[in-house]
Amino acid sequence: MATTPSSHAISQYATTTDNLTARIALHDFGTNPQDWFSWLGERLPLAGDVLEVGAGTGRLWTHVDHRERRLRLTLTDFSPAMCERLRAIPHGQVVRCDAVGLPFPDASFDTVIANHMLYHLDDPAAALREFARVLRSGGRLAVALNGRDHLHELATIASAIGRPDLAPAVSLNDFMAETGPARMARYFADVAVERYRCDLDIPAADPIVAYLDSLADQPLTARQRSAADALIQAHIDVHGVYHVRKHTVLITASRRTA
Repeated sequence: MATTPSSHAISQYATTTDNLTARIALHDFGTNPQDWFSWLGERLPLAGDVLEVGAGTGRLWTHVDHRERRLRLTLTDFSPAMCERLRAIPHGQVVRCDAVGLPFPDASFDTVIANHMLYHLDDPAAALREFARVLRSGGRLAVALNGRDHLHELATIASAIGRPDLAPAVSLNDFMAETGPARMARYFADVAVERYRCDLDIPAADPIVAYLDSLADQPLTARQRSAADALIQAHIDVHGVYHVRKHTVLITASRRTA
């Protein structure tokens, strides 16, 4: 059983992209007409040499045309499976590495992006120091984080079926929307926060069960799956959808000038 954020991330992502894909799919049921990646793409401080750390499947770059913006794009992830997927992104350099040990010289980038990844680290402060190191003077950092109440309704389902280990935040550190801005301010200037206003209205049980199953070190049993299906469907029968609250923020900051 994974006991730290990083060991859980390794068990979830090192050999497969399926778990992350299942989680992203749930957000297709968002109540905001503008999906997360398009919203994010409009707000990222993109310029020149851009580094995305923990880039996952690279979904952001299907919504942001880095070639049209003439960006020099570098994508990293610790996972061999993710790096293999990232290599499909045209004109992007892919480097497999850890976020707390970036293999780049000082002052290499104009922008660093950490999209929903800092809470998977055992030492997020070490990653922030690395981001500051590889940014040029005045360079910009963009970090996406979730709040403590993010997807709370899914945690309720997990507990109800006897699997509290599947609560979305159970394996994460405490670098969240509530704590992130102050922690980033220790290393960066001009810290600003904007919330992405969106919830989920999910019309069927299957995507929710797939999401919960993607979190599991041990798969759901047939009995647990049946219990989750019944609980979710009963709610949908009454309300038409299963409503899940989201709490996601974009935090931007600047590297302090020398």
